[in-house]
Amino acid sequence: MHVLELLIPASLLPDSNSLSKSLEEMLWTDRETLGRMQTDQPFISKTLRHPRQLELDAYDNAYDPGADSVLLEDVYYYDVGPTIDEPQIEIGTLAPLVDSFHAPAASLEEEEDELPLGPLPTLHTSGGSGVPLGPDGSGDRPTCLLCTCLGGSVYCDDLKLESVPPLPRDTTHFYARYNKISKINKSDFMHLNKLKRIDVTHNKISRIDEDAFVGLADLEELVLRENLVSQLPALPATMTLIDASHNKLGSNGIHKEAFKDMNGLLYLYLTDNNIGYIPLPLPESLCSLHLQNNNIQMMHEDTFCNLKDMNYIRRGLEDIRLDGNPINLSKTPQAYICLPRVPIGGLV
Repeated sequence: MHVLELLIPASLLPDSNSLSKSLEEMLWTDRETLGRMQTDQPFISKTLRHPRQLELDAYDNAYDPGADSVLLEDVYYYDVGPTIDEPQIEIGTLAPLVDSFHAPAASLEEEEDELPLGPLPTLHTSGGSGVPLGPDGSGDRPTCLLCTCLGGSVYCDDLKLESVPPLPRDTTHFYARYNKISKINKSDFMHLNKLKRIDVTHNKISRIDEDAFVGLADLEELVLRENLVSQLPALPATMTLIDASHNKLGSNGIHKEAFKDMNGLLYLYLTDNNIGYIPLPLPESLCSLHLQNNNIQMMHEDTFCNLKDMNYIRRGLEDIRLDGNPINLSKTPQAYICLPRVPIGGLV
């Protein structure tokens, strides 16, 4: 008896012919399916394999080690970041220059505060030698420590000096304005053969030795403004400028024919001195004569011109100041016919 007959009732079992036919159809169907599965491999891979596995399979099939290495080396460059030992520098900032950095030096003001200033050196007179003497009598030029020496110029302005300090032998220009100098001695400028200019404006000079300037062969300019000088000393013939304005010369403070031999004199300023006359004769070289605010009351017709020579012209003397004097210039018209300009002064 068949096994199926033992388990299933006979009424329910199918016919043997039909059962055999069904089994044959099933086997045939399985053969066709297996055949398609064997001949159509791509279809099976696509349906049965995971998508990520398909991408890996495609990558494995197309991979060429040589070509890939060349591509990566030539196209891509990966910058290696800083290591632990290397300092990291932020973009947009500058790293400190440790080796070249130096602390700033102390300022001059700080140095001055730290160094105490000693007393100014005491100046001793030269005793007529013209050599600057130090506190111990040696020639170590203390004047240039107190004053300012630039080349041949010595500037001693506004230092409350009471006398002319000893000067270096090579002094050419001496300035001692706004001090308290009361007298000029013969020894003050002795042996200063290169001295060309002396300016002692606004001191208290009331006396000058008569021969204080005679020995200065190169002296050209003397400025004595705003002092108390009552007598103008003798001056060398090399003078080009004399300014003794605002002093106390009066009518007796100028030597007779004091300017006659000064053939290079250009400027003569004697303003505000209570002078009662025009000091004659005046050199032909004179260009400017200032006599304002004095006591001049009269003028001669030959004061400036040569009446014996009607063709005489004094072209250089263009600046004559007589304003502030009790003089009427209109009374002496012939006195100006040789001048390029009429003097400035009262016409009434």
